[in-house]
Amino acid sequence: MKIFIEPAPDQWAELLARPVLQTQDLRARIAPIIEAVRQEGDAALLRFNRRFDGYEGALQVPAHAIEEAPKQIDASLWQALQQAYANIRAFHEAQKEEPKIIETMPGVRCWRRSVGIERVGIYVPGGTAPLFSTVLMLGVPAQIAGCSEVVLCTPAGAEGAVHPAILAAASLCGIRKIFAVGGAQAIAAMAFGTESIPKVDKVFGPGNQYVTAAKQMLSAEGIIAIDLPAGPSEVAVWADAQAPAPFLAADLLSQAEHGPDSQVILVCDTEAQIQAVLQAIEKQLSQLPRAGIAREALRHSRAFVMKQPEQALRLLNSYAPEHLIIARQDASHWVKHVTHAGSVFLGYYTPESAGDYASGTNHTLPTNGFARMYSGVSLDSFVKKITFQEISAEGLQKLGKTIGTMAAAEGLDAHRLAVDVRLNALSPNPPQL
Repeated sequence: MKIFIEPAPDQWAELLARPVLQTQDLRARIAPIIEAVRQEGDAALLRFNRRFDGYEGALQVPAHAIEEAPKQIDASLWQALQQAYANIRAFHEAQKEEPKIIETMPGVRCWRRSVGIERVGIYVPGGTAPLFSTVLMLGVPAQIAGCSEVVLCTPAGAEGAVHPAILAAASLCGIRKIFAVGGAQAIAAMAFGTESIPKVDKVFGPGNQYVTAAKQMLSAEGIIAIDLPAGPSEVAVWADAQAPAPFLAADLLSQAEHGPDSQVILVCDTEAQIQAVLQAIEKQLSQLPRAGIAREALRHSRAFVMKQPEQALRLLNSYAPEHLIIARQDASHWVKHVTHAGSVFLGYYTPESAGDYASGTNHTLPTNGFARMYSGVSLDSFVKKITFQEISAEGLQKLGKTIGTMAAAEGLDAHRLAVDVRLNALSPNPPQL
């Protein structure tokens, strides 16, 4: 990791730049895949499965495989999945909103009701690591929201089948429509629908740059809605001098091991603290099976010495990280000053991996600076909020003049007329219109 000492604010944008994604090249590669799925349906998916994953099996995972999956994984993992499910469900259940009727003035009542999105698609990466945790993060809120159809797509693993942990997590969430297909072709399949895979209204889930580009392309065409632009993973760690270096090193590596295009940022009070963390990173890398991937990510990662806490937080808000760890004794003091971050982890004993798996918060978060304007996935992501209003005769008599005046000023006479005909009907001697 390159180290920068107290860089000036006008340098921050350049120093905090993410790895560049060749968007035009990506779109050129993905467009033929999307078009093939649009035109050929299942036949294209089977062909891409053979080409990209070496998978020759059926697209749909049979029901018996889902039912038997909990028995195919270690009992300890099954227990962990159940605990994570319970925590995630508790956190997202608390996000439910009961309709609250507001009487904005006498006789005028307005309210809002949440309705589950009817058909949703969940994409679960399964390339270098089967991310069964993502099944829980997306399946649980879909279940609570009452989405009537949930479709899950994930690539088959090297063993020639969908990983049983993914299926076990899906069984907890009541997901039964699971398909062994990955990449941009999976996103296209859920967007258009094929002979086997139902068309959905909104697609959720992280993925590599091809998956992310496919989601954005199909969303731009108005074919599907998407959760958020979730690209390569990232974390920023802000530590004081008392934060244990091995803790910080492990937090940085937990994101660096996701992929070579991931990025991690370290901000410390002193260069001595950074050097201690870098030494801890080298020691821990020797123990990691994915050390090669992590080293690639570290090549475009950065460390900063920022002696003034206020300036350090300005830098971090400028970066707008997916994950922000505040490993400081005064972490709670800075909570209200965090303005741009996907999810925040406070103190020495709150690792980012807790949010990835089992604390209860959702790990599907905005990356690449999109935390400036996007929230992470929540129950709200799986519902539509429909507004209702009801006006009594007395209420319209009080509000009608305001509506009519505004409509006339905008030159929309039919809008004014819709009020006037009702007011006239309430009049003892209604004029003829």
